[in-house]
Amino acid sequence: MTKQKVLKQAGLPDALTAELAERYDLYDYDALTPVEAQTLAESCEVAITNGEAVVSRAFIASMPALKLIAVFGVGYDGVDVAAAREYGVTVTHTPGVLTDDVADLAMGLMLATSRRIVAAQKFIERGGWRDGGFTWTRKVSGARLGIVGMGRIGQTLARRARGFDMTIAYYNRTPVAGPDWQRVEDLSALAADSDFLVVCIPGGEETRGLIGSKVLAALGPEGILINIGRGSVVDEAALIKALDAGTLAGAGLDVFACEPEVPEALQGRDNVVITPHMASATHDTRAQMSRLVLDNVAAWFETGRAVTPVA
Repeated sequence: MTKQKVLKQAGLPDALTAELAERYDLYDYDALTPVEAQTLAESCEVAITNGEAVVSRAFIASMPALKLIAVFGVGYDGVDVAAAREYGVTVTHTPGVLTDDVADLAMGLMLATSRRIVAAQKFIERGGWRDGGFTWTRKVSGARLGIVGMGRIGQTLARRARGFDMTIAYYNRTPVAGPDWQRVEDLSALAADSDFLVVCIPGGEETRGLIGSKVLAALGPEGILINIGRGSVVDEAALIKALDAGTLAGAGLDVFACEPEVPEALQGRDNVVITPHMASATHDTRAQMSRLVLDNVAAWFETGRAVTPVA
């Protein structure tokens, strides 16, 4: 029996790629010549990409047979969803399965940044302990936590933070029910009343630069910014300016505006902890994400319907 054609549009885990190649006639977009890509476009209904890749209107328009774009990731701001809808293409992602890991890393970044864990290790490694103790740091337990974006990840983070006796407030388009979670409709007001401001909101044009100079000024010289959402949500130039001026206590960042490039001005600071967009990068979660991609593709070929289409 002839296998259905599937296009790997961007990098995917090796295990997922192997499983796709086992089930389908898999093509690697980067390995195709322009002529081969044009020929494939006439008959390939499914393209698979990752959460950081760009799937433009031009790409979608170039594939007349395309019916499904399956994203390996919960974020899909690199996909031109409006163009996909216009061309009758369904877009799927992998929500839910990575929620715990991302919330866990948010807590880790809060602890690492406020307690300066990375700087403390470097202090020992360069022999600083022999000359005296490490600098005093900031307490996390009992602090005020502001969450920007109260979806699955934001709510899970709030539950984690309750274990640290933190006071929870949030910024979200709609109210979310929770034990003593206070909704604040003005983002700057939330920042002003927070010790930690954690960005959990998705990327895209609507949220680009949402955390700018005004919000950072409100967060203030005792405040710490954590971003596990999308790099585009934070104005990096404004963040660097605030750190340079000492008007922000620190930052913990897992995502950046132009990944994999990270501004040099954010590197090498004792009050900044940076990680390479690794929040969901655990073996268990990546396996679950791969399974959901496979389920979406299989469901599409079998029924013409996807398991987890984007809203």
